[in-house]
Parts: sequence; C-alpha cells; structure tokens
Amino acid sequence: MSVQTWTFLIVGLSFALYLYIAFRSRASSTSEFYVSGSTVHPINNGLATAADWMSAASFISMAGIISFMGRDGGVYLMGWTGGYVLLALLLAPYLRKFGKYTVPNFVGDRYYSQGARLVAVICAILISFVYVAGQMRGVGIVFSRFLEVPIEWGVIIGTVIVLIYAVLGGMKGITYTQVAQYCVLIFAYMVPAIFIAFMMTGNPIPQLGFGGELREGGYLLDKLDGLNTALGFAAYTAGQRPVIDVAAITLALMVGTAGLPHIIVRFYTVPSVQAARSSAGWALLFIALLYTTAPAIAAFARTNLLATVADQPYSSMPAWFKNWEKTGLVKWTDRNADGRIQYYNEASRDPAFQARAATAGWKGNELAIDRDIIVLANPEIARLPNWVVGLVAAGALAAALSTAAGLLLVISTAFAHDFMKCCVRPQITERGELRCARVAAGVAVVIAAYFGINPPGFVAEVVAFAFGLAAASFFPVILLGIFSKRMNREGAIAGMVTGLVFTAAYIVWFKFVHPERNNAAHWWFGLSPEGVGSLGMILNFTVSLVVSRFTPPPPADVQELVENIRVPRELRQP
Repeated sequence: MSVQTWTFLIVGLSFALYLYIAFRSRASSTSEFYVSGSTVHPINNGLATAADWMSAASFISMAGIISFMGRDGGVYLMGWTGGYVLLALLLAPYLRKFGKYTVPNFVGDRYYSQGARLVAVICAILISFVYVAGQMRGVGIVFSRFLEVPIEWGVIIGTVIVLIYAVLGGMKGITYTQVAQYCVLIFAYMVPAIFIAFMMTGNPIPQLGFGGELREGGYLLDKLDGLNTALGFAAYTAGQRPVIDVAAITLALMVGTAGLPHIIVRFYTVPSVQAARSSAGWALLFIALLYTTAPAIAAFARTNLLATVADQPYSSMPAWFKNWEKTGLVKWTDRNADGRIQYYNEASRDPAFQARAATAGWKGNELAIDRDIIVLANPEIARLPNWVVGLVAAGALAAALSTAAGLLLVISTAFAHDFMKCCVRPQITERGELRCARVAAGVAVVIAAYFGINPPGFVAEVVAFAFGLAAASFFPVILLGIFSKRMNREGAIAGMVTGLVFTAAYIVWFKFVHPERNNAAHWWFGLSPEGVGSLGMILNFTVSLVVSRFTPPPPADVQELVENIRVPRELRQP
C-alpha cells in the first residue's frame, strides 16, 4: 500500500479509538470535567501526564532543532527534562495537598485576593494560547503532508477533532484518551529509531547507536561533524550560542515547566498526595523513553539528509523530497542553473570554504528545509516501509492533540471556574458552569487554530515562548506561595504583572516589531527571546519580595495554611 493509504488507515483507526474513549468517559459533572473526579490510578496518570507533556514540540520539533543546531539544540532537551524533575519533586506534591483544581485557584486562595486570581487567570490563558498555537501548527504540518492538503486545512481538520473530544470528555475523557495517545506516540517514535539505528550502526538500541560506529566504519558523530564542516556549517558537536543564552534558555524551560498550568492540574486527578508522587515517578520514566531517543534520531536524520541532498542532481531526488516540496516546507531554488542542489552555509566566513564555493560556481544556498519536518520525513529519507511512515504520522498527531486538549481544558477551566464562578457569578449552577467551560473551549480552539495557521515561529520556538511566560509569571508566585509565609497578595500581583509584561514585551519586540534585530548583537545581556523568561523570572522574584516587605503581612490563617502545606500540624516540634 502507498504511504497515503497507510496514513489514512493508521491515523483513522487511532482517531476512532480516541473519540470512542472520549465518548465512553465523557464528563457529567464539573469535578469530572476539571480533574476526572480525582480517581485516576497513578500509572494511568503517569501515562496521561507523559502524553500531555510530550507535545508536538517534543515529538516533531525537538529532534529537528537538534538536527539543525547540533549541540546548541540540546538546551531544549536539558531544559524540558530538568523542568519536569523540578516540578515533580519541588511543587506538585505541595500543590496537590493544597487541594485546588487550578493554578489561578491556588493563587486566589493563597493570596486571599480576587485581583491575584484574575491576574493568574490572564497568565494561564495567555500561556496556554501561545503553547496551543504550536500544537495546532504541528497538526497542520502532519495533515498537510500526508493528506496532501494546504497547512491551513490541516489545522482546521485537527481543530475539529480536538474540539470534539476535549469539549465532550473534559479531563475525564482527556485522561483516558491521553493514555491511548501515549502508547501510540511512543511506539511511533521508537519503531523508526530502532530500525534506523540497526541499519546504520548494527545496534538496535538508538541511544547506543548514537555514540557507536557506523557499518561502513568510523563513528557516527565524527562523520556528521565532517559532513557539516564540508558544507560550511559549524561542527555538529560544537556550540555557537553564547553561553549566557544557553544557560538562560535552559533555566527558562526548566522553571517554565514548573509553572505550566496544564501539567500541574494533572496532579489533582489522583486520589492522594502519595498517588501524585507515584504518578510523577511513572511519568518521568515514560518521558525518558522519548527524550533519550531524540538526539539519536536527530543525528541519524541529519546524516541521511546531507548524504541524500547535498550537491546532488535535483532530477535524482526521491519521492519524499518532492512530496514535501508540495507543502512549501521544502523549497529549492536553482540559483546557478546547474540542476544540482547546493545546500551549504553561505554565511560561512571560512576562507577555504569561500574559495571552494567560488570555484564551484555556487551563488548562494539553494535549499530551505523547515526543521519541523525532520522527524516526519526521517522514515522516508531512510527508505523504511510505508507503514512506518504512516505510524509516525499517527504518533505526531497523538502528541500534538494530547497536549492541545490539555491546554484547551486549562483555558476553559480558567474562564469558567476561576473567572465566572469565583469572580463574576458565584451563584452559577454546576450545569451552567459546565456549559460555560465547554463554550470557552470552543472559542479557544478557534483562536488557537488561527495562530496555528499564522504561527510566530517554528513549533518548538513557539512552545519555548510559552515556557518563558510561565517562568516569568507563575513559577515565582507558586514557589513563594508554598515556601514563604511572608509573601502577600500585593507582592504576588506586582511580581506576576512585572514578569509577564516584561517577557511578553521582549518577545513581541524582537519577533514582531523588529525581527531584523533578533540576533545576539541586539539582545539585552545576550538573551534571546527564547531565554528572556529567566530574566523575567528574576524580575518577578525581586519585585514580589520587595513589595511584600513594604506592605502588610498575610493574615494569620493564611500563614497557618502555608505552614500546614509544608509541615502537617501533628509533625511539628512542640
């Protein structure tokens, strides 16, 4: 069967499974809609958390970034992995013990302020919208290639599907759908990695093949360094980003993880604090399977890609290349009319390479490849069976849609529960609140679809912006809310507003207002828009602590609540 036939078959069967699960486990109360009635088993919650966590950025874009950026792309790997550990160990158990459905609910009650709650609602909605835009973009890329439709239609198709099972099932439906989606996505990620590792190195374990010898001799990374430098790129294992920016991006991704509302809410779906700790451990194991494999996939794909296209006749390009050309995500322009594909770094300052390019008659780089296609095209580049290509498409959609559903739930919950019920209409009935949540999810998915069609960057870059906003707004207020009895509402509000406004303004300035200045020569303190969340977080902490010291302390009952979250009354020293 053809690639398209296999894709229709595997994706169709997986979607039918997701919709069946959503229908069978649809929510009938606000408790089930928001936190699945707090009855999910820790292993199931670990699977669902892993699926929620491993979005299109993890499945589609992370290996693509590493493939194109080499060592510099590792900041995403380090930041996201370290962030989950930070969340699981430092924050999740305490938040679960506090017993509130959402982060805005925690902020509102901990800081005894509707104003603080409202600011947290705005932060949650903004972060989730930025994050979900990346997921919709990933969905559009998959459908665009394998259904042979424009990206715009791909986003619309994915929007309709996620709307059905997110709005119908709520957290209860999403949880059990995400268990199935994790199984699909991890199988789809590992199968081609195992195949390609064995084909290239003779070792079926991708993590070992990554550092191993190739069948034709020599080590994989040595060959990749040679291929890169021969084309004027930096060595694959060398880093080009400023050290301060690498550190800032890693930190922003780590602490941003700990402030992501759609991950935090997962720890409320289990029945106890102990179950929350257990599910965090299971989730870390399930996440590690993909994250330790991503660098190997990146290296395999980069090696095969360069060997296939660099300085090769366009007429000899395989079907995958021309199919991706139809989507607009691969573009070739024959600048010197020689019928060959010159793919190289035209900005290289190496005199020897410049002389080589001049002698060969090259007139500029002729190939543009969207880095978000690398994982999806990888099986075709390696000439794996067509069913593997269809499987990867199903896995990519599972990753994107699972996270999109979780984010839409955060948006609908923040609006219906934290804004409408807690701030605007406290007397609203449970049925009215549930209806409001579903309407909010519907509106949110339409807006998310727009940003999926018109994204501000590639998938992982957009997601990194969301992490930066979370780092600058939520992380300080949550951490101080748990560990500082002196932290008050004035400090929390001032810190969240300062961190969010500064970080959002910096991103907008360099990505939209002056994109031509988005380089190290113009960044403040050498920090890119992806890493500026670290500076926003520092500003948040500083403003929060200073303002709280010059304003009245929290009431005694709030200070007692904070003490009891960390140390139960019966365990305190007399």
